[in-house]
Amino acid sequence: MRFGIVTDSSCDLPESYTARENVSVVSFYVSFDGENYLREGKEAGITEFYQKMADNPDCYPKTSMPSVQDYIDAFRPLVKKDLPVLCICLTKHFSGSMQAAVSAKEEVEEEFPLAKIEVVDSQLVTGLQGLFVKEAVKLRNQDVDLETAVKALKKIRNTGQIFFTTKDLKYLEHGGRIGKAACLAGSMLNIKPILHFYNAELGSTELCRGRKKSLHKIIEKFLDYVEKEQIDLSQYTLITGVGLMVPEFETFQEDLKTAIKKKGYNIEAWDTMQIGATIGVHTGPYPMGLGILKKCEI
Repeated sequence: MRFGIVTDSSCDLPESYTARENVSVVSFYVSFDGENYLREGKEAGITEFYQKMADNPDCYPKTSMPSVQDYIDAFRPLVKKDLPVLCICLTKHFSGSMQAAVSAKEEVEEEFPLAKIEVVDSQLVTGLQGLFVKEAVKLRNQDVDLETAVKALKKIRNTGQIFFTTKDLKYLEHGGRIGKAACLAGSMLNIKPILHFYNAELGSTELCRGRKKSLHKIIEKFLDYVEKEQIDLSQYTLITGVGLMVPEFETFQEDLKTAIKKKGYNIEAWDTMQIGATIGVHTGPYPMGLGILKKCEI
């Protein structure tokens, strides 16, 4: 390897992948009582996290970012092997995880003056951050050096787009994304938000009545975006994601496949992922959607 890769658990990559590809994952922390915090994906399983939310509708869990020491513990073994380090973090608009990584970099470089650590703001979240890490892995596996890899990765950060919805507005209200009046009205009218992540920010594009219609609207919004921006999907990676696994996720994917074919795009399969706690605390247990990120070119 020309360099080692570190990321935080908000990338939502499965452990089977990160272990196989030697990606070190620094965990966010999850708490249901505001006092006891468990490491996401290690001490707190994501399915169990969502199930607990589903079983306790009045429970609003919290997340806490990794500590400086967590990053030091991830950097040090790689540096001791004389490996440069690429650290990919959740967008700084959502968390201070990147700042903790920068502080850890400074401490490790003081301890090891010859160490080389690059901390990169992915400007992405959840599955898109995961795709970004996968692009980094591909470059590393092609024996690309760290400097060249960082330049290539930074060129694709602003290509990431996520279109998704969730079942319950109350988590968005609790997190300050919408007001109480809007939440109450939306709940009474069975209103679902259509959410769009782009340019490192999360925004609502519109509201839709009913879960089924909201899932169809996501697909419509996505394909409208692809057509409007004249995107060649062969140059992008597509991913779909879900929180707590529900039967409608399979239907959503089949509907997406059908809609893509009707538009003339030749995409038969794509990766699926489980959306993690970092986003889940804001969406509740039933987020569902899709995202795209451009592939790296050197």
